[in-house]
Amino acid sequence: MVTMGVRQSLGLFVSPLMTSTGLGIATISFALAIGQFTWGAIQPIAGGLADRFGPRAVLIGGLVVMALGSAITPFMTSGFGFAVSLGLLSAIGSGAGSFSVLIGAAARRLPAVAHGAAAGVINAGGSFGQFVFAPILQKLIQTIGWMGAMWTMALVALAALPLAGKVTQQAEAPAQHMGEPDSGVLKAVGASLKDPSYLLLHAGFFTCGFHIAFLVTHLPGEVRICGLPPSVASWSLAIIGLANIFGSLYAGLCVAKYRSKYILAVMYGSRALLIAWYLLMPRTQLTYYLFAAGLGFTWLATVPPTAAIVGKLFGVRYLATLFGMTLFSHQLGGFFGAYLGGLAIMRFGDYSWMWYADMGLAALAALVNLPIREMPVAKPLAAA
Repeated sequence: MVTMGVRQSLGLFVSPLMTSTGLGIATISFALAIGQFTWGAIQPIAGGLADRFGPRAVLIGGLVVMALGSAITPFMTSGFGFAVSLGLLSAIGSGAGSFSVLIGAAARRLPAVAHGAAAGVINAGGSFGQFVFAPILQKLIQTIGWMGAMWTMALVALAALPLAGKVTQQAEAPAQHMGEPDSGVLKAVGASLKDPSYLLLHAGFFTCGFHIAFLVTHLPGEVRICGLPPSVASWSLAIIGLANIFGSLYAGLCVAKYRSKYILAVMYGSRALLIAWYLLMPRTQLTYYLFAAGLGFTWLATVPPTAAIVGKLFGVRYLATLFGMTLFSHQLGGFFGAYLGGLAIMRFGDYSWMWYADMGLAALAALVNLPIREMPVAKPLAAA
């Protein structure tokens, strides 16, 4: 909740940063785009460390680094400074305390039939963070300024440190990966990169990252262009988070009933249709709230079925590492979504071409998931 809530609300700071520093939107967007890339790049590294040494130290280190990144941001006055604080430190910290480590830890403590539901619960926690943090941070920005809001995020990250011990203090259940051949993490990574299904999964997840990063970074700017108050953007982000709580839990349950590749295809296809609907509608508060609710249902609900496919393909021994690599692909897309959005608004004055690109990529992602090789869902009796 804390790591994702902070990270998914950074788009609210774009306008205040531009006003305070005089930097252009392309510079701020580039710093946040570096953050998207870095958040993904740290996933396989953090996952590998958690696979080797356990998740507790990784989670604690992540929270401390994230707090440091937020705390020093108000002292930055250049694009390079924001690239270091928000693009590197804050992103490294939030990434180390995110999905690859948490889902990997859960998978090694729970039976296989519970993996999808567990991933859904973890994902719902991240979405709940977005629901809580977006309106609170917007109110803090308006009352105590963006600097005060940044320092508040740093304090919240430090306040979450006791949770890292809580969620990892229970002794690990008998390892379900004991029957899996352990040829080492490097061989596991090499084998995964030769698997066509794994590469197709990466391609679809790349699109998911493009979509999410574009929206969390530039939705406040889109709202401002339409002449609506900033509260519409913060509440839209909050609604996305709220809807994704239900979407994530539902996706986790669906993983136990249906093939995950079909779940992903439906999710990506629905995004293309929702964007088309948005482009045809008048830009009112109601339109944004309905759009947010529709997108929010699948927002990060792609994580449970994606993690499930990785687990089915390669087992859970190195799930944190291999799923971390998949998240890296997600964030490569995130880099382009955040940065190209800034270039688009400078070049064309609006985000129209970004919406068209987002819609086309979502449709393509729905198609590339269909050929993935995935075993049928286990029957309940067989699973028992």
